[in-house]
Amino acid sequence: MMRKMNVAIVGATGAVGTQMIKLLENSSLPLGTVKFLASKRSAGKQLSFKGEAQTIEELVPDSFEGIDLALFSAGGGISAKFAPEAVKRGAVVVDNTSHFRMDPTVPLVVPEVNPEALRNHHGIIANPNCSTIQMMVALEPIRQAFGLKRVIVSTYQAVSGAGNRAIEELAQQARDFAAGKPSDEWKAAILPAGGDKKHYPLAFNALPQIDVFTEDGYTNEEWKMINETKKIMEDDTIKVSATCVRIPVMSGHSESVYIETEKTATVAEIQALISNAPGAVLEDDPSQQIYPQAINSVGKKETFVGRIRKDPDEEKGIHLWVVSDNLLKGAAWNSLQIAETMYEMNLFE
Repeated sequence: MMRKMNVAIVGATGAVGTQMIKLLENSSLPLGTVKFLASKRSAGKQLSFKGEAQTIEELVPDSFEGIDLALFSAGGGISAKFAPEAVKRGAVVVDNTSHFRMDPTVPLVVPEVNPEALRNHHGIIANPNCSTIQMMVALEPIRQAFGLKRVIVSTYQAVSGAGNRAIEELAQQARDFAAGKPSDEWKAAILPAGGDKKHYPLAFNALPQIDVFTEDGYTNEEWKMINETKKIMEDDTIKVSATCVRIPVMSGHSESVYIETEKTATVAEIQALISNAPGAVLEDDPSQQIYPQAINSVGKKETFVGRIRKDPDEEKGIHLWVVSDNLLKGAAWNSLQIAETMYEMNLFE
C-alpha cells in the first residue's frame, strides 16, 4: 500500500474549489496532509474539511513542498506560474484551467475515455473544458462501436461555469425582475465575458457568447470544444463545430449534439451503448416525457443522455441531448477522478 498522499487545492475558495473539497472528503485516495491554497486576500480564512476548521494558506511556490497531488482551479495565469513550481517540488498537478490543454506534452484526460494517456504525463495533466467532458462521455462508446465522422454541438451552459460572481449577479437580476425593475437598469458587469467590451444581463435571457470572439466569428469556448475533442479522441479527421450559449440556469450544462457515424446505427443500438457506458446514464423515454434535465443533474457525478433519435434526412445522423453537473463531472469530479485513476494505475510511484 502506498504511503498517504499529501494534497493541495489551489483556488480552494472558488466555485470549483469548493466542490473539490467536498469530493476529497469522500475520496478513495489515502489522504495525509490536505492544504487549501488561495490568494493573499483569502489567506487566514477558514474552511471546513471533514468537520474540522482548516486555515487557508497563501499560495507561494514553497506551498508545494511535500505535496504529492496539487489540484488547480484558480485561473490560467495562476496555473502558468505555479503549476511548474509544484512539479519542480515533486507534485503531480491536475489543472482545471485551459492553460495547458493544447500543450502536446500534457495529457488531456476524461477517465472514461482515454485513461491510458495518463501514462505519458510529465507532471501536469489537463482537465478538459466542462462542455467537452460530458460530450466525450456520451460520444466515446458510439465512436468505438460505429466510428465518428462529424459532431455539431450547441451548448446551453449554466452560469456557475462563469464563477461565483456571475452566480451572484444572475441572482440579483432575478430579484430586480421580481421587484419590477426595468431590465435596462439591471447591473451587468460580468457576462457574457468579463474581459470583453460590453456586458448583458443573463436573467430571462440567452447569451450566444461564452468567452471572447476570435477573428473567424467563433468564441474561445467554441474553439476549446473543437480542438479538445480532436485531441482527446486523437483524431484530427473528425469534423467538429460548436455554438456555445449561456442560459439562466445556476448549475448543469445541457447540450444538443448531432453526430454522423461511419457505420449506420439504430436508436436501440445507441441506447444500449449509453446504458453500458462508464459514467453515463440513459434517460430516454419520450412516451413518458423522460429525458435529462439540468436541475436533476446537480450534485451527481454522471453524464445523462437522452432524446436519442435518427436524423430524418441523413442515414448515419443521430441527435442526442447530453446533460451533466458542470461543477462536478465538468470540473471538480473529473479532476479528482483523474487523480484516483492515476493512483489505481500506480502512476504516483
